[in-house]
Amino acid sequence: MSSLFNTPYPPLFLAPMEGVADSRFRKAIAYIGGFDHACTEFLRVPTGGHVVSLAKRYDPNETAPIPQAAQIMGSDPELMGAMCLELAKRGAPRIDLNCGCPSNTVTGRGAGSSLLKDPELLYQVAKSMVDSVDIPVTAKLRSGFLDTSLFKENLMAAQESGIAFLTLHPRTKAEGYGPPANWDLIAEAKNLLKIPVVGNGDILNAKHALNMLNHTKCDGLMIGRGSVINPYIFWEIKACFEGSHYTRNIGDLLTFLTLFKSHFEADMRPKVRVNKLKQLVSFLFKANETLLEMRNNMLADTSSEDEYFCKVIKILKNHY
Repeated sequence: MSSLFNTPYPPLFLAPMEGVADSRFRKAIAYIGGFDHACTEFLRVPTGGHVVSLAKRYDPNETAPIPQAAQIMGSDPELMGAMCLELAKRGAPRIDLNCGCPSNTVTGRGAGSSLLKDPELLYQVAKSMVDSVDIPVTAKLRSGFLDTSLFKENLMAAQESGIAFLTLHPRTKAEGYGPPANWDLIAEAKNLLKIPVVGNGDILNAKHALNMLNHTKCDGLMIGRGSVINPYIFWEIKACFEGSHYTRNIGDLLTFLTLFKSHFEADMRPKVRVNKLKQLVSFLFKANETLLEMRNNMLADTSSEDEYFCKVIKILKNHY
């Protein structure tokens, strides 16, 4: 995994985003590409979970030829290690520990960002994962639970477990997605740790990406919401690395949307299908002021799936 960072330009990661970057989105955005590594949304490993069955939900080839890691979430060191073993058998190139999900449903069960309340437990979970497989294990952390009082302790616990690199989203669980991400904490993590640090949070365009790199000196960039608003963002960042300009091809965006829709399950209810399209539209229509003005009307639209999809395509052709 160290070779991932031994390149002329920092690697770019597609962030795991529960409920947004599902398999449909990942398969579709892989067509546009530009990122170096993808990651699933978290696979929950509950106490008493049957890891063989849980691991069957993971497909390493969804974003091929771009490698796709599996992210897992839980608080039982033994089960988390066993889950890693099953995922490795299924071809996972990397396994990521979720230490950041802020959902109360998740944290109420001791998982996600709850691990940030107990650096020793974080260490035990991550160490069990590292020891169970030969492939790289990584971790994605927030800066704390209620506050950043255990920030350094959590960073060191993660590093000492033997993980290959760490991704930091510099907001606490309590902050959710509200205030601006505190990039100073990424810079602090970079100064403290010997392993690579990947920065995540508030990268919505190529300029933001370059600003984060300059401000934090981080080793790589992970992008979540910015890639849903602008699926071309990774290519635009790479063009900036090379001192060139990336010209968007609207045909790629339309193919992306068509692929996204084509991955709807046959038994998915019509209302759910439209709602999934609207979820994507809610991000895509933040791309510019013209689309933003149309966003609320499109989210309130009551058309059928095919009619709605045609409207979206027509608007994006004219205004994206």
